[in-house]
Amino acid sequence: MDLLAQLAPILLIFVVFWLFIIRPQQKRQRERAGMLNAISSGDRVVTIGGLHGTVESVEEKTVVLRVSENHKMTFERSAINQIVKS
Repeated sequence: MDLLAQLAPILLIFVVFWLFIIRPQQKRQRERAGMLNAISSGDRVVTIGGLHGTVESVEEKTVVLRVSENHKMTFERSAINQIVKS
């Protein structure tokens, strides 16, 4: 009984830590991975550096973006921050 009373606060801290920090972070990681896998040609995107462009082609690890009429740039897929909704 005495051991349980000593461990209860530590267990409570761990449960609160898991609920408010670990679980939401895992959810954000799953959502980001899904977004990166859903990128396709024609999507308007914003990179982590703030560059806006349209996806020209998608490869396994890279994405080619058209940033202006005459300029294309290649980025790692992980550099895409968000897909812009029309």
